[in-house]
Amino acid sequence: MSRRILVLAIASAVAFPAFAAGERTSLTLYRADGDQLFATNGDAVSAEGYAVVHERRVFDLKGGTQDLAIDGLPSALDSEALSLRFPDKDTRVVSQRLLLGQGFDGAVAGLVGRNVTAIGDGGQTIASGVLVRGGDALVIREASGQASLIRNYAALRAADATDFARGSTLQVRVAGSAAGSSTAHLDYPTSGLGWRGAYVATLAPGDTCKMTFDAAASIANRSGRDWKDVSLKLVSGDANRAKSAPQPKMFMARAAAAPAPMAMMDAAPQQATLGDLRTYTLPAAVDLPVGSVTQTPLYDSRTLACERKAVYDTGIRYYNSRPRLERDIGQPPEGTPIVSTVGFKAFDALPAGYVRVLTVDRDGNAELLGEGRLDDTPKNKDATITLGNAFDLTAKREQTSFTASDTERRIDEGTRIVLTNAGDTKRTVTLREHPARWRAWTVVSSSVKPTKNTPDGLEFDVDVPANGSATLDYTLRYTWSPGDVK
Repeated sequence: MSRRILVLAIASAVAFPAFAAGERTSLTLYRADGDQLFATNGDAVSAEGYAVVHERRVFDLKGGTQDLAIDGLPSALDSEALSLRFPDKDTRVVSQRLLLGQGFDGAVAGLVGRNVTAIGDGGQTIASGVLVRGGDALVIREASGQASLIRNYAALRAADATDFARGSTLQVRVAGSAAGSSTAHLDYPTSGLGWRGAYVATLAPGDTCKMTFDAAASIANRSGRDWKDVSLKLVSGDANRAKSAPQPKMFMARAAAAPAPMAMMDAAPQQATLGDLRTYTLPAAVDLPVGSVTQTPLYDSRTLACERKAVYDTGIRYYNSRPRLERDIGQPPEGTPIVSTVGFKAFDALPAGYVRVLTVDRDGNAELLGEGRLDDTPKNKDATITLGNAFDLTAKREQTSFTASDTERRIDEGTRIVLTNAGDTKRTVTLREHPARWRAWTVVSSSVKPTKNTPDGLEFDVDVPANGSATLDYTLRYTWSPGDVK
C-alpha cells in the first residue's frame, strides 16, 4: 500500500508557548505512603502520590479570541484543578480541554517546540524544522518560515533531544486578550510524584548505644514525563484530599530506573510551616527523570545517642464490661517472640519514612539489622524502630495461682515468666504486661520491682545472664464495687 505524503505551506493557527526565560518550574511534592510509587519496576505512570506544579509559559497573543495549546503535561494531572492565568493581560479562559497523550502520541507531543526531521519510508527527509503540532498530522515550521503538514511518515528524528517525553496536551481558548507577548501562570496538581523520608542509622560498636544517622528525602517520579532543572518544595504531614487520584491509562515505557545516587546539595533544605504542615525547600534545582527515584539530603549526618531494647509484649488488653472470673481466659500462645528495638530522640522534625538500621560486622561490612517505619516525628520526641525478633532470647509463661469470688468482688492471679538467654552476653529484657481481667487492679507481690506502673499496664526490666535464665513472678489483685458492673 502506497503512502500519500501531503506537504502544505500553511501558517499555524494555534499558539504554542515556550517556558519563560529565567523562570524555573516549581514542584510542591506531598508525602506519599504507598510503596508502589517507589518500586524499581512496574508502570511508568502511577495514581499514587500528589504534587502541585507551578509553571511559567510565554505566549505570543494575537488579540481577541485565540486557541492555545500546552504540550508535555503529566499523564495523571487533575484537569478540574488546573489553573491558567495571565496576570499582565486582560485575558480570560473561555474553555479548556485536556488530551491524554499516551505511548507514541505522547512522545511526539513532548517534542513540540524542538527541532525535528520527518523521515519517509525510504529514509528520505520530508521536512526539517520546529515541530509545531503532533498527533495524526505533524506541523513542522521550516527555516523559511513556511510550515509543512505531514500526514504520513516513517520516523521522526529529534535534533536536540536525548530522550522522548510522554505527556498530555492542554487546549485552551482565550478571549479579550491584547496582542503581544504574555507570561502565563500555569498551576495544576498531578499524581505520580511523591516523596518520603529515607533514613540510615549505623550503630557504633561498644556497650554504649550510639549511631550515625543519615536523613534524606526519597523522591519518586511516575508522572509520565521528565522534570528537568526544577525547584522542589517537599511537604510533610497529612493534607486531607477529598478526591481520589486520577487513574491514568497505563502505557509501555522504559523500565523504572534504580534509585539514583544521592543528589549533593551545598546547603540543607530550608524549613518552614504551611498551616499545620511542614515544608522543606531544596537549595538547588534537581532533575527528576520519569520512572526514577532520586534522593537528596534533608539534614547533615550526625551521631545520636540511642537505646537498644529486647521487649516481650503479648499485646493482650482488657476489652470487657464485666470482670473475667473464669480461670482460663486464653493464655498468650507459646513462642511469643522477644522483639529487638532501637530508640532515639528526634534531633529535629523527621518526616515519615523508613529507617534502615545497620551495624559494621567483623569483616568491616555494614550489615542490615532491621528496617522499620518512622511516623512523622516532631523535634525532641521519642522514636522507636522495631528491628525483628531476638534470636537467642525466649520466654515461657504460666499461671501459678488463681482465686476468684464474685461475692467478695475480688480476683487474685499469679503469673510466672521464665526468660532464657542462649547468647554469650548478658541481656536485659523489658516485659510489658497488660492486666486482662478487669480495669482496676493492684500489684500484690513481684520478684522484680516494676519500672513502670500505669493504668494500661506494667513494665519489668529483667536481667538475663549469658547462657542462662531468669524468672519473674508477680501476683495481681482485681477488685470492683457493685456499681462498677453493669
